[in-house]
Amino acid sequence: MRSNTVTAALSAALYSFSFTSSVHAGPAVQSVEFVGMQPPSTVEQRADIYTQAQMKITFSNGKSQTFDLKYHRLMATTDVIDNQVVGGLFDAQGAPLTDGQGQMASDAPDGTSLMKIRRMQAAQPRDNRALALVTQFEYREVPPDYPDASTYTSFWSKLPATMGLAQLDQNKRTGALAVMGYSPISFAKVNGGWIHCAASLSPWNTHLSAEEYEPDAKTREGIAKAADTDDGTDINSFSQYYFGDPATANPYHYGIVPEVTVNSQGETTVVKHYALGRIARELADVQPDQKTAYMGDDGAYTGLFMFVADQPKDLSLGTLYAAKWTQTSVDKGGSAKLSWIELGHASDEEIKALVDGGIKFSQIFEVANTDPGDASFKKVKTYTGTEWLKLKPGMEKAAAFLETRRYAALLGATTEFSKMEGVTHNARDKKAYVVISRIEAGMTDVTTDPQNEVRLPRNDGGAIYELTLQSGQKDASGAVIDSDYVASSMASIPELLGGWLGVGADGKTAIKDAEGNRCQQESVCGADNIKFAENGRTLFIGEDTSRRNNNYVWAFNVDTRKLSRILSTPMYAEATGLQAVENLNGFSYLMSNFQHPGEESQKGSFKGAGEITEAAVLAEIDAKWNHRKKAAIGYIGAVGGALPALK
Repeated sequence: MRSNTVTAALSAALYSFSFTSSVHAGPAVQSVEFVGMQPPSTVEQRADIYTQAQMKITFSNGKSQTFDLKYHRLMATTDVIDNQVVGGLFDAQGAPLTDGQGQMASDAPDGTSLMKIRRMQAAQPRDNRALALVTQFEYREVPPDYPDASTYTSFWSKLPATMGLAQLDQNKRTGALAVMGYSPISFAKVNGGWIHCAASLSPWNTHLSAEEYEPDAKTREGIAKAADTDDGTDINSFSQYYFGDPATANPYHYGIVPEVTVNSQGETTVVKHYALGRIARELADVQPDQKTAYMGDDGAYTGLFMFVADQPKDLSLGTLYAAKWTQTSVDKGGSAKLSWIELGHASDEEIKALVDGGIKFSQIFEVANTDPGDASFKKVKTYTGTEWLKLKPGMEKAAAFLETRRYAALLGATTEFSKMEGVTHNARDKKAYVVISRIEAGMTDVTTDPQNEVRLPRNDGGAIYELTLQSGQKDASGAVIDSDYVASSMASIPELLGGWLGVGADGKTAIKDAEGNRCQQESVCGADNIKFAENGRTLFIGEDTSRRNNNYVWAFNVDTRKLSRILSTPMYAEATGLQAVENLNGFSYLMSNFQHPGEESQKGSFKGAGEITEAAVLAEIDAKWNHRKKAAIGYIGAVGGALPALK
């Protein structure tokens, strides 16, 4: 709570005096330390995205510099830039999707990629450099015509997703970013976009997106849904809005990794990588070899997947693997040895040809939702529920790449993970990090499940796991895996174990603090987005939990083990869009967004006191964020713009 007018003015003065010299001629960065902020306390703070944290940089010459941090909003959903609505939704012909209030727009910005594009020109080249920012939008939570509708019913998964490209000018002196143009990215040539979740910037400077919660081809075909399925997506609604017909969309076109390339003219090209398989993908994170990618699989009863490309910088052809967990400890989130089962080798072209040829679920598997009394069927439990599966002859490749999780379970891979979200890596230490947002369901000791390999104590605050990467590893068949970055073990980071308060003596009633939080304020809870800064030695963590009223962004130094709260998002909003940019023309940025402020489904969670009531906070959110339709896209920097490059 240090910030005041005098402090801000002084900080800005120091910034302009000393920052430029550190960028252009300063010594190397030796260490980075974050000084955290207190949780929000006022109505205004609870309704806003803001920071009161600091970053201290120590240089190789022994000198140090401390910066007051500031959240810089670049744009927000429903803003109009260049006559385009930020996050605006479109049909297959590129026509805006509208309701009674005009073009509908997503309220859920998620993955972002800030990138330097060779030969791209700044709008004002004398003072600025040109950068590009790809932002993807996960879904639209609020229903059409809200807030005029008499009731609020979540519209999650019912509308096509979208992406946008913003041209930014980067100030040469301060590094401050300004939006100079915006245009939608067309997905018309790839059958539209589906629930775009998190993203990563590839080592070759492209935006790697994700399509989460792939629609179930089994139920779309009219085959009965398993009673305990976790699939709540609505492809019929998507198809109606995008194609104008509820039956047109093929579920096998979704749950794929889209890759977006931006050229110097601001034009974009989109391809979908069918070779990476089809899962409820949070994102794909490519390792330093530029060919190995790890992929989080969100939902309940999901898997951990790895793709190894045949050639660097080319995700169109390669081998797909699924992990098997052999537990070694239950302490503080647990640990395990990992082994890998090969699912198959394929190209984008051959898998897409299967889809375009009209392949159906019933051509791949025989299936029953109850025991058929036939030993040739295998009982499995995945995101799509408990099923008995039998692979049809010759359908191995189709199963591996179109029914990836089901096939992994059929081959004996572990499909008990829950809410597997962000993935990032630490190149220096040869580590990867994977988020489990909640340790629940299949990750607990459920003896009735067909598989019970993960047996951990429940923790609704989740955990972040460190994976050790090695070369010379073999798959379950004994074949050498062609990668130097194969995860051989997986262990929870104790300092980042979710601070869930648990349940009472009855084993059911959630323990809450005075404000209704079910997680401790000083611990990570429901981690989702994660990104690692190599030179800063810092793991950045963005939360998505209903167990706490406000979600935060944290900074965790992997050397000092210090955890610091550095950003707070509006109440009931999710922290999204993390990207750690350590050196872009001599400046650094932490990209950060939020989505669905004041989410209706969480109403009643906050227990305020006095004038600080839930109604007061939601009223402030409605006023500040256009009745919950606006959600911000921006970055954490210094008061005057960017931070020094971490190099």
